[in-house]
Amino acid sequence: MDSIQFLLDIAILLTMAKIFGLMTRFLKMPEVVGEIAAGLLVGPAVLGIVPETDFLQQMAEIGVIMLMFEAGLGTDIKKLMQTGVKATVIACAGVLIPLVLGAAAFMAFYGWGTPGSDTFITSLFIGTIMSATSVSITVAVLKEIGKLSGTVGTTITSAAIIDDVIGIIVLTVVIGMKDTSTHTDRVILKAAAFFVIAIGTGIVVHKGFKWLDNKFLHTRRIPIISLCYCLALSYVAEKYFGIADITGAYVAGVVLCNLSDTDYIERRIDISSYMIFAPLFFTGIGLKTSFAAMDTRLLLFSIVFVLIALFGKVFGCGLCAKACGFDTHDSMKIGLGMMTRGEVALITAQKGLAYGLLTADFFTAIILLILVSSVITPVLLKRAYIHHPTD
Repeated sequence: MDSIQFLLDIAILLTMAKIFGLMTRFLKMPEVVGEIAAGLLVGPAVLGIVPETDFLQQMAEIGVIMLMFEAGLGTDIKKLMQTGVKATVIACAGVLIPLVLGAAAFMAFYGWGTPGSDTFITSLFIGTIMSATSVSITVAVLKEIGKLSGTVGTTITSAAIIDDVIGIIVLTVVIGMKDTSTHTDRVILKAAAFFVIAIGTGIVVHKGFKWLDNKFLHTRRIPIISLCYCLALSYVAEKYFGIADITGAYVAGVVLCNLSDTDYIERRIDISSYMIFAPLFFTGIGLKTSFAAMDTRLLLFSIVFVLIALFGKVFGCGLCAKACGFDTHDSMKIGLGMMTRGEVALITAQKGLAYGLLTADFFTAIILLILVSSVITPVLLKRAYIHHPTD
């Protein structure tokens, strides 16, 4: 491949993302919907102009990290503390219900396996994929309508982060059924250790940034150093603790969320994110989509897979939010906000492929779920806020 082909690929993706984003804005839909559609159009599923490459995947990964860092920066610590217990309960329901429904759906299509059999383990893995939440698109929508730091927005973001940690533990348990060398207790300890260390070092980092704030207020070096901290914590989270890098990015944002320069940092980060990295992340979802391996049974399973995955999150998280004291409209917003799937589902699926829990054919269903949830969640969530505006 031409060594500078990536320049043309990025130019095409950014141009199409902006064109389609403006079109969807004109239709009073979130821009991210247009960006995903742009990736689908120019990607392998339709025109095949831009292939998915490792470089574009890496650029997209930076995009989602920056989005989650901005989400952390926009977090209201007081509201995070207020919603912490509720977010944990909502996250547990958001994992359990899709897990059970997903496993049952797979066995209904491909046979009822006995506990310990390959079919049974694969069915649990399918449910694990369904349980993964990707809040990046929800964050973009909430940020667009100015509701990211509200009680509902903070609850959604917190629940999604907790959901990610629980999902990693569930994934490890399922892999452990296939690979006896995996130890679940170690994963749980590593996840706990990450948050203890992140909080401990975060106190020191926060004090360091407060000193920088006092000495160099509103200077560009502060957002640059903050981004370096975000990227470093994202790397450490995934490399050494087995936690998704986006969790590290969100924690980094929370550490810096109540500085004097927080708004300034967020505005500076948003420039690069909005212009380059976020559009590459959203168009990248479209690039992953291909329907070449689709047959009748897989098509039917994919449809059921998508419907159950969407229903499981809305029903599980929404009903649990209602039980936690949210009113009906806010409960529905929380359920809708937890409905999106993205990079976490793909990472989970790739792990399953590596351990022989899944075949590549099922990636079609997963991509379809990511695509459908990524398109309809922004639309439904935005309408929910328009018809029933709240904090």
